[in-house]
Amino acid sequence: MLLLLLLYYSDRGEERPAQRLTRVSPEKDAKRPRENPGAVFFVSLNDSRKRFYVITLEEPSLLEAGLSEGDPARTIEWAVNTVGVDQIVVATSFGPAGMVNLHMVSEIAPQVPVVFVDTLYHFDETLELADIARRRYDLDLHVYRAADSREDFERVYGERLWEHDLEKFHDLTKVKPMERALGGISGWITGRRRDQSSTRADLPLVEYNGRIKINPLVGWSREDVWAFIRDNEIPYNRLHDLGYASIGDEPLTTPTLLGEEERAGRWRGQGRLECGLHTL
Repeated sequence: MLLLLLLYYSDRGEERPAQRLTRVSPEKDAKRPRENPGAVFFVSLNDSRKRFYVITLEEPSLLEAGLSEGDPARTIEWAVNTVGVDQIVVATSFGPAGMVNLHMVSEIAPQVPVVFVDTLYHFDETLELADIARRRYDLDLHVYRAADSREDFERVYGERLWEHDLEKFHDLTKVKPMERALGGISGWITGRRRDQSSTRADLPLVEYNGRIKINPLVGWSREDVWAFIRDNEIPYNRLHDLGYASIGDEPLTTPTLLGEEERAGRWRGQGRLECGLHTL
């Protein structure tokens, strides 16, 4: 049985929209039992990338399970049934692929918890979409933060930390909260796709590095994602209509130019396309 500590609060004056969402504070994170570790996987190491990839399951194998990159719904169903509904979460920042995942999960296994890392520096539009998605899909949404507010965070680490130490900024606002979110679980579902950037060109459908990571949309193109959004009238971040192909923290995100990779607007001029969260 999955045990979750949910703290609801409202009437907080001028707080940003996501602060009306379910909150799990740094001091009172959700606790999950470890008695059921989930499925046992056989893995082999890809030495060139220093990552563990799932090759087969004890029973059945990935091949026998009938998984296909062209059928993300089947992959999600397999993941929930294999890992266990009490041992898997959907991680999202409410990007286009993430919204597709949420739509599919709501139809396949709506009881699966959803994890959102609020970095305290998201666009207001992102936080508004998080609230819309929570209500639209009746999400069991759990929000993790580095601090209760941006002011509390900056009181400890100073203003504009990303300008002085970008690695520390992401570690504190993204990686550490996600580590807590994944504590005690065996698997998570992401919205990563190969065509998002060169750093994701070799993504597998399923990964393993201590816990299983499932990328149901890995083989979908950006056009596939947006066609699904239009066909199913899925809500999306209105910043996409203003030229933002990929949306992260407000001070580190710019619109994308014609012909650029989808994530080119992230950390522009910084020489990076990832925050480090998916090293987990």
